[in-house]
Amino acid sequence: MDKIERYRQILQQIVTNQAEYSPSHGEIETLPICDTKQDNYLLVDVGWDQTGRVYSVIAHLSLREGKIWVERDGLERGITRELLEAGIPQEDIELAFYRPERRALVDFTLT
Repeated sequence: MDKIERYRQILQQIVTNQAEYSPSHGEIETLPICDTKQDNYLLVDVGWDQTGRVYSVIAHLSLREGKIWVERDGLERGITRELLEAGIPQEDIELAFYRPERRALVDFTLT
């Protein structure tokens, strides 16, 4: 299996596993969205709570240029940690939510 296909499988597994955890308040469903054609993988909360309608992108990962781009990471534990634990090398993870010039300054290893 090539690297890109392996990364797709890992991203699908992480997003699907994280969707099992729904917020403890309101009637909110966490949806895993895995678009393997455009290589976008999202966790989205939808539903209702006491304040009204809930629609929130919790996490968004994309696969481009042979790397995993973390577009949004709203998980308490951090989705980057899960990527590293799944065997994705740090050099294949881009923290897209940081400005390009700041990404090189961020150390996100599991030490």
